[in-house]
Amino acid sequence: MGFAEELRNNCAADWDAAVSHSFVDQLLDGSLADDNLRRYLVQDYQFCDAFTALLGQAVASAPSLPSRLVFARVLGAFASDENTYFQDCFTELDVPEADRTAPVLGPVTRDFDALMRNALATREYPDVLAVLLVAEWLYGDWAARAGDASTWPAHSKHSEWIRLHNNPEYNAWVTWLRDEFDAVEPVSAEARTRVAGTFAEAVRLERAFFDAALIPAEVQA
Repeated sequence: MGFAEELRNNCAADWDAAVSHSFVDQLLDGSLADDNLRRYLVQDYQFCDAFTALLGQAVASAPSLPSRLVFARVLGAFASDENTYFQDCFTELDVPEADRTAPVLGPVTRDFDALMRNALATREYPDVLAVLLVAEWLYGDWAARAGDASTWPAHSKHSEWIRLHNNPEYNAWVTWLRDEFDAVEPVSAEARTRVAGTFAEAVRLERAFFDAALIPAEVQA
């Protein structure tokens, strides 16, 4: 068992709860209410800055040019395809400019952003990978539940978010990221404990983020 699989198994309850969350169920069957999707996307978009910085730090701290190039390619795709999806949905869902660029952040959003920036501040490759891996692998797992594209929801605001996390290129990226994480498993007990803690907290927050998407903002405040 690799380091990635070990850490995932250690937090299987939160992982499985996130992958099978009712938010995901509603997204996959196309019944997710616009208010909930809007709330989710507005908050999720606020991670783009920290996530982009994490990818940049991965480029800087990766141990080899081939690894750096993988992150560079993903960074380019993230800046184009995923950003386009957000902007298209914001327009369709009538999200005002203020909520696109500077919304009131929910408690889970603040905590998740802080986790990303703490990992970024370490400038340690395994710490950075721990957050990236959870974000990408867990999304790949829930998106895989969608099955064949012929069964996906008809509306692009649902189906495109699935496609972005369920396609051959994305699946290959997650597999590569998992292998890369295993390859840099920390040697020292201190570093191993720190990275494992970051991984587990990221999983917990992923679950909590889906919870928050189904709760009106005024209740969360």
